[in-house]
Amino acid sequence: MALRMKASMFVGLFLLSLAWKAAWATVQVNMEDRVEVFLGDTAQITCMFTVSDSPDNVIIQWYMITKTNVRLRIYYGNSTMQVVDRGGQFTDKISVNGMGNSSEVVLTIRDVKLEDELEFICQVNEMSVGSEEGRTMLRVFASPDRPIITGEESGISVSNENPSKMGSCEARNGYPRPNITWYRDQSSLQNTPGEVSVVTLVTKESSGLYTVQSDLHLNVVKEDKDSFFYCEVSYLVPGGTKMTETNKINITVYYPTTSLDVWVESPKGRVKEGDTVEVHCRANGNPQPPFTFMHNMEELKSEPNVLVLKDVTRQSNGNITCTALDLDTYEETLGQTELFVDYLDPAVLIPKDTHVMAQGEELMVTCNALSSLPTHTVWFKKGKKVAEGHTLTLKDAVFDMAGTYMCVVKVPSVEGLETTGSLRVFVQGRPEIKKSADPVQEVSPEKTQKLSCHARGYPTPVITWSSSDKSQVLKLSQRETEDEVLSVVSVKVTSDITAYCNASNKHGTVSVSFSLKAIVQTTSSALSTTEGSGVVIAVIIICILLLAILGSVLYFLYKKGKLPCGRSGKQDLTKPNKGGIVVEMKSDNTEEAVLLSVNGDKKPPSDQGDKYMYVQK
Repeated sequence: MALRMKASMFVGLFLLSLAWKAAWATVQVNMEDRVEVFLGDTAQITCMFTVSDSPDNVIIQWYMITKTNVRLRIYYGNSTMQVVDRGGQFTDKISVNGMGNSSEVVLTIRDVKLEDELEFICQVNEMSVGSEEGRTMLRVFASPDRPIITGEESGISVSNENPSKMGSCEARNGYPRPNITWYRDQSSLQNTPGEVSVVTLVTKESSGLYTVQSDLHLNVVKEDKDSFFYCEVSYLVPGGTKMTETNKINITVYYPTTSLDVWVESPKGRVKEGDTVEVHCRANGNPQPPFTFMHNMEELKSEPNVLVLKDVTRQSNGNITCTALDLDTYEETLGQTELFVDYLDPAVLIPKDTHVMAQGEELMVTCNALSSLPTHTVWFKKGKKVAEGHTLTLKDAVFDMAGTYMCVVKVPSVEGLETTGSLRVFVQGRPEIKKSADPVQEVSPEKTQKLSCHARGYPTPVITWSSSDKSQVLKLSQRETEDEVLSVVSVKVTSDITAYCNASNKHGTVSVSFSLKAIVQTTSSALSTTEGSGVVIAVIIICILLLAILGSVLYFLYKKGKLPCGRSGKQDLTKPNKGGIVVEMKSDNTEEAVLLSVNGDKKPPSDQGDKYMYVQK
C-alpha cells in the first residue's frame, strides 16, 4: 500500500510538471494598428512575434478580412516552405520574407489598389504551445486634383429674399473623400439659415475615387462687391492631412442707387469761353441707371453718363442737374453741379488804331479788357517788352519811338485766356537820313557803283538823287514803309563825281553826299612797261642764240666741203650776195673779229670792207 502511494505521488508530480511547463510556454505577436500608403505604391505589413520554446516548429499564416467580413487565408509557410494561396486577389502581388529563425516576417503588397484597403491578420502557430495572431488595417490614399472654383457670371441682387447661388467649387478624384470649406476674405462660411447655405454633392467614380462638388448660396449685401471668395480643400494623406486653396473670385453685386455724383471732367481746372466741357454723372448703385441731364432747367441730349457742351460762353453759367431712374422701384435720384465760365473781352486801347505826335511831345496810352478775373498787361514793340501795366507813357517823342505797340492782356490764373490790341504811333518832323556807307569811295574808271539812302520821317519822305557832273543816276530799287524809305541807285564813274541823296516832306528837306573818286592805274602801267622790256630782251637773246647756231652750222659745212663757195676774192657787202651770210665773231679777250663769207674764208677786219654785220659775243 505504501508502494501504491509512492507511485501515485510520482505520477502526480510528473503530471504537475507537465502542466507547469505548458503553463509557462507561450507565443506573443505584435503588429501596428494601421499601415498607410498612396494608391499605386507598395505596402509593407510587419508581424513581430516571440516563442518561449524553439521557433523551429513555427508556422506563419496570413489572412484578410473581406468587405463582407469573411476571413480568407492568403499565405502560409514555415522555415522550410512558403505557399501563396491561389485564386485570390493577392495571388500575384504579395510576398513574405523573414522566415527561418527570424522572429519578424513582412508581408509586401505591390501596386496597392483601392480594393486592397482591408484588415490583414498574421497568425503564428507553435505545435507545443498553440497559436497567437495580430491584426493591421491597410489604409489607401489618393490626393485629389487641384480644385476648381467658378462664380456666377450674372450679378446677384441684394434685394433677393433667399440666398442666391454665387459659386461652385469642385475637387475631383480624391480618396478618402475630400472636404470643402468656403471662405469670404479670411472668414469661413458655415450654414446659417436665411444667410448662408452650402450644398455638397459627393460622387463616387467608377475608379472608386471621390469627386466632391460644393455650391455656395449667399444672401449678399452691398459690401460683398469688394469681397473675395475662395475654397479650401482638405484631404487625408499617409501620416496626416493636407490643404489646398482655389483662386480667389469676386462676384457682381447689384444694389440700388441712393445718391449721384456730378462733376466737370474736362477741362481740368477753370472753364473759359470757347472750351468744350464734359460733365460726368455717376450713381452709387449697381448697375448704373439711365441718366437725364438738364442745364438751367432745359433737358439736353447726352451720352449714357456724359454731357458735352461745346464752345461754352458766359451765358452757359448755371446749374447742371443729373437725374437717375431706378428701374426696379421707379424712384428718382438727383445730383447737380454749378458751371461757371471765365471770360476776357477784347482789349480796348485809348487812343486806338493810329496816333500822330510831333517831336518832343508826350503820349499816354491805356489798354484795358473786361474780365471775370484779375488781369495783367504787358506792352511789346517788335517782340521786345517795353512796359508793364495798363498804361504806356511816351515822353519827348523822337523818331525812334515811332512804330507799332502791342498790349497783351492775360488772366494769370487761367491758361490760354488772353487778348491783344495794337496802336501805330507816328512821329512827324523833317526827314532824317540814317548813317549809310562811307561818304568817300574810290572806284575804278568805267565801273558802276551802287549807292543806298535810308531816310525816315512823317509824312513819309520822298527821295531824289542828283550828281555833280549831271551823269545819269539809275534807280535800282526803292522800298517804302509808313514812315521810312530805302532807295538804291547805280552810278557809272568816269571821273571824280559827287552824288546827292535828297529826302524831303512837308516839314523840310535833308541831303547827304557820296564822293566817288576814280582811281589812276599807275602801278599797272609801270608793271606793263617792265613786262614789255623783259619781252624785248628775251627776243634779242633768242635771236643771238639762233645766229650763233646758224654760224656754227655753216662753219661745219664749210669744213666738210659741203659748201661750193670759193675762198678767194673780196665780196662787196653792198652788192647782192645770193645765199651769202656774213657774220663777225669777236672774242672779248682778243677783240678779234672773224668774218665768215659764203665760201668759208677767214679775213681780218681790215680786208672786209665797210659794210658787214658785227655780232658781239
